Amino acid sequence: MPLQPAITDLEQLKDRPEVASLLARNPAIVAGAKFDRNELTIWIDRTALRDACLTLKNDLQLQYNALADVTCVDWYPREPRFEVVYQLFSTTTKKYLRLKVKLQGADPNVDSLVPLWPGANFFEREVFDLFGVRFDEHPNLTRIMMPEDWEGHPLRKDYPVEGYR
Repeated sequence: MPLQPAITDLEQLKDRPEVASLLARNPAIVAGAKFDRNELTIWIDRTALRDACLTLKNDLQLQYNALADVTCVDWYPREPRFEVVYQLFSTTTKKYLRLKVKLQGADPNVDSLVPLWPGANFFEREVFDLFGVRFDEHPNLTRIMMPEDWEGHPLRKDYPVEGYR
């Protein structure tokens, strides 16, 4: 059975409840969307991440009430350099949703989701430690994997293979 082509046209995805809910809240929240292999990904404007997550969490039809994962991708040397990836889950509808936020390499920061999901604490600390992305209003943004005196962020693509000397 051949794969269906990905749908990347936001106009064609407006009928998806997740996209519709975010667009109804504020059209500027959604920077793009993609539906591929039965998975929906929505790119969110950096300044509207917490508002978007609150909307998806509180929408009675969607109820994305669990944050399953937070990770990051370094697209160096492209700009925007970083893409922070959030995997949301609805324990009610048993559906996953992927959110992505693009960040510039010079100032990679985004709002923390700890106020919405306390479990985001360790995910965000790991992304901070390994990629250097700062999460605004995080209650304890400190290293979690590398020693406190470690220089740099080892999963960045421009990090030296043998470390800084």
